[in-house]
Amino acid sequence: MFDTLPTQIGAGFTVLVVAFAFLKGDEPERIAAGAYVLAWFATLLVQGDGSVGGTQWGMMGIDIIMLGVYIGLAWKSRRAWPVWAAALQSLVVMSHILSLVDIRPPISAFYAVINLASTGILLVIAIGTFWAWQERRAAGLE
Repeated sequence: MFDTLPTQIGAGFTVLVVAFAFLKGDEPERIAAGAYVLAWFATLLVQGDGSVGGTQWGMMGIDIIMLGVYIGLAWKSRRAWPVWAAALQSLVVMSHILSLVDIRPPISAFYAVINLASTGILLVIAIGTFWAWQERRAAGLE
């Protein structure tokens, strides 16, 4: 899975954001980062590298669970970033639904949407962690 330079850069970015969220974030950021890294590893286990077409049910299930996590964080948290994470994750779920309904978008478009939305979610978690860290610093708690 990590055989190309772009996948290695993406994995490094993911590890950096998750570490930043665990070190400097509050509870919502830690929950999101933990769920993201668990879903990342689960996706590595269930994805079918040989199957190019059709719905990958395992990945779709993981992405639906992640959408539920982000919706729950948006509902219970007083922060704005979980709304953005849920919106980006809904794009990923809709991509799965498009392949399920047999709209047949090009597979490169399917993977582009998933990769860009996942990168956006990581950016949103990083921004939310930075804001939480700065709020704690401004309050003198850190």
